[in-house]
Amino acid sequence: MKFNGTVWKYGNNVDTDVIIPARYLNVSSTEELARHCMEDIDPGFVSSVRAGDIIVAGENFGCGSSREHAPLAIKGAGISCIVAKSFARIFYRNAINIGLPILECAEAVDSAQKGDKLTVDPTAGTITNTRTGEIYRITPFPTFIMKIIEAGGLVSYTRQRLDRGA
Repeated sequence: MKFNGTVWKYGNNVDTDVIIPARYLNVSSTEELARHCMEDIDPGFVSSVRAGDIIVAGENFGCGSSREHAPLAIKGAGISCIVAKSFARIFYRNAINIGLPILECAEAVDSAQKGDKLTVDPTAGTITNTRTGEIYRITPFPTFIMKIIEAGGLVSYTRQRLDRGA
């Protein structure tokens, strides 16, 4: 599993109210949430983001509330993965639970610029910036997390295991 995409870069402490404004919390459709993803911090995001693109951010990405709306909006917008210096704990857990890969790599964040192309290989534990040619090492996901992501999230993973009688 590899992700190739264009960088959308954000700073530190991007909170869940910026990722999906609270006025949309009565929405349960992933497609509708995606239409409003990042609109208060980056009004051009939704009209320009392409499937497979990658969010790169500073420290404490996803801080704020514990709702799953934020990672659902990001995934629904087509973002393939997020690379940040660090993540808020509950956001990290919610992202993995819905099958959105999130990886920590301060060096990749520091060198990446908006519009760069990255190749992220969570199995091999590498992030490659094609503009600079630099390759960054990351801790590969444990096998069970890769299986959750590959299944599309924890619910799908659990259903698959139950269907197999595991």
